[in-house]
Amino acid sequence: MSDTLVIGCPNCDALNRIPAERITQHPKCGSCKERLVTGIPFALNPRNIDNHLNADLPVVVDFWASWCGPCKQYSKTFEMVAAPFAEQARFCTLNTEQESQLAGKYHIRSIPTTIVFYQGEEIARESGGMHPQQLHQWLDEVLKHI
Repeated sequence: MSDTLVIGCPNCDALNRIPAERITQHPKCGSCKERLVTGIPFALNPRNIDNHLNADLPVVVDFWASWCGPCKQYSKTFEMVAAPFAEQARFCTLNTEQESQLAGKYHIRSIPTTIVFYQGEEIARESGGMHPQQLHQWLDEVLKHI
C-alpha cells in the first residue's frame, strides 16, 4: 500500500484521504466526523458501491438474502470476524433481494457468497458459509497477497 489511503466513510460514503499509518489511530471522516474504521459491516448499494470497492483498502463482501437460513447464520460469523480485520479490510454486506442487479453484475449464483475486492477487482470468492476459524484463515491467506 502507498503512504496514503483513500477510503470511503461507512456512514456518509464520502471518500477520505488519510496517511496509511493513521489507520490504527481511529481516523474520522472529513465530512460527517464519524469514525472511518469501525470493524462493523455496513451495507452496499448502487449509490455507494463504487466508492468503497475502488478505495485503497480491500473490501470483503457478504452477498446474502433475508429468506436464506445459512445466510442468517453466516452473518454472525461475518460480523465476528470483521473486528480483528478492521484495519486491513472493509467488511460490507449486499442484500441480493434488494440489489438484484448488483448480484447479477457479480455473478452471484448461490448465497451466502463472500467476495474480496481490491481496488475494484475481485481477487477471491468463496461460496457457502464458513465457520469463524475458516473465514479467518481464508482472509489471512487472501489478504497476505495484497
